[in-house]
Amino acid sequence: MMVSLQTPICDFGAPAPDFLLPGVDGRDWSLQQCAGERGLLVMFICNHCPYVKAVQQRIVRDTKELALLGINSVAIMSNDPAEYEEDSFENMKRVSERMGFPFPYLFDESQAVAKSYGAVCTPDFFGYNAALELQYRGRLDESRKETAPGSVRRDLFEAMKQVAESGHGPSEQIPSMGCSIKWRQEPTA
Repeated sequence: MMVSLQTPICDFGAPAPDFLLPGVDGRDWSLQQCAGERGLLVMFICNHCPYVKAVQQRIVRDTKELALLGINSVAIMSNDPAEYEEDSFENMKRVSERMGFPFPYLFDESQAVAKSYGAVCTPDFFGYNAALELQYRGRLDESRKETAPGSVRRDLFEAMKQVAESGHGPSEQIPSMGCSIKWRQEPTA
C-alpha cells in the first residue's frame, strides 16, 4: 500500500546524527566522510518509490551542482528489502550505476539511521550547513509522482545554495512528499 506522507517542518540548528553505513561502492561511510566543506545534503531515497523515480535525474543534477558550491550529498536507503525486492542492496548498486549517482548510496539495514534522523518518507531531504546543523527540510521541487516541468523553481537547490553562501536556510520551506518508509515489521510474540 502506498502511503503518501509530508515531512515535518525544519528543526533549525538540529545536529546531524552520526552514522556508519555500507555503501554500494563496497566501503563504509561515516557522517564526517560524507560532509562537504560548506555542508551536507542527506537524502533518504529508495529504488521502487514513484516519487523518487520522478526526481532521480534532478537529484543527480542538483547534487553535482551543489558539490561545486562545497556541499556534498549522501543517499540512504532504509526500506525493508524483504517487503520490496526492488530495494535490495544488489538493486541499489544497479540504480546507482545506471543513474550515475555522484554521491555515496548507503544501506541502513537496521533502520536505526532513518529513525535517528526522523525520516518519514522517500524522498526525505535534510540539508545541513558546514557545522552540520539542520537548515533545510523541504522538497526538491514541485514534482510529485510525475516529474514537474523543467521550468519550476528548484527549491532544494536554491535553499542549499543559500546555506553554502550564508550558513542559513530559507525561513519558508515547502515540505517534501513521498511514500512512507517501509519499516520492518517486528515479530509479534
